[in-house]
Amino acid sequence: MNRIHSIGLLILIPVFFILDLLFGTVQIPLEAYTDIILGNDTSSLWYSIVFDMRLPRAIAALLTGIALPVSGLLMQTLFRNPLADPYVLGVSTGGSLGVALFSLAGGVSAGLFSSFSGTIGLAVSALVGSTIVILIIVALAPKVKDTASLLIIGIMFGSITSAIVSVLQYYSNPDEVNAFVLWTMGSFSKITTTELMVMAACIIPTIIATLLIHKPLNALLLGENYAQGLGVQTSRMRLIMIILSAILAGIVTAFAGPIGFIGMTVPHIARFVFRTSEHKSLIVYSLLIGANLTLLCDLLSQMPGFHTTLPINTVTALFGAPIVILVIYTGQKQNRF
Repeated sequence: MNRIHSIGLLILIPVFFILDLLFGTVQIPLEAYTDIILGNDTSSLWYSIVFDMRLPRAIAALLTGIALPVSGLLMQTLFRNPLADPYVLGVSTGGSLGVALFSLAGGVSAGLFSSFSGTIGLAVSALVGSTIVILIIVALAPKVKDTASLLIIGIMFGSITSAIVSVLQYYSNPDEVNAFVLWTMGSFSKITTTELMVMAACIIPTIIATLLIHKPLNALLLGENYAQGLGVQTSRMRLIMIILSAILAGIVTAFAGPIGFIGMTVPHIARFVFRTSEHKSLIVYSLLIGANLTLLCDLLSQMPGFHTTLPINTVTALFGAPIVILVIYTGQKQNRF
């Protein structure tokens, strides 16, 4: 049965991908797609919409859909908490602080990112902010004895950076605040081909590395003491998990903004559908479900009939929030919380 579900999900990925190319705020006739595919049309506006806008957007959604669920799964295993997500260690807030300093504190003219502009500057500033937080957490991780304390440190970092962002918003003009708020809602629409290559170069090797450590991850499900009894160096493994998760979440945040709920909810869907906690299988299933769900959310955010594109976070929240509620409700019934 699991094999049938897997094949079905694998088939659905190209289906949703093609639908994401076919549908959007601008309706393109089917004959135009035929001309584009056959190479008869390489200069029209429709060709530009498909290849310069919709194709990069769909690829970005696909990469995000495979990155965030794996990052979320690592964090849920590390903290043994079903509500942990990829941004639990402050990666998202670090990226938000970088963008806030860039867009709200006059980063373009002030000097630090003066050689960049527009979306490139936002991506670089988000990546710098996320990387700084990652480096701080990595430096502290070996000195913190338990994961609960590490979780609290991550939350405190998030609170500090959120406070700084709030101060910057308070003293900024409305246009700058509006641009920052739009970034926090998440978007795949402004990601360029070069940025997609960077995303793929970071995400794919990191996922492969995660698959290679599936056995220690399985051992950690039974507790650190049990894992140590099996020969797992828990402090080293915890550091590896943090780095892998932070890379996946940080690169997505840098180019697409903080995309919510995908990383938290997809591992739960995978556990529920496939009835397994084995990480090698869970990683693969999370990849398949995450790719389909993110492509579907992107498709719904730009359905024909709308004259604008919805922020991706508004759509992911509609799918993710009910699942989080279900997880809490189920956990309370089973006395997990």
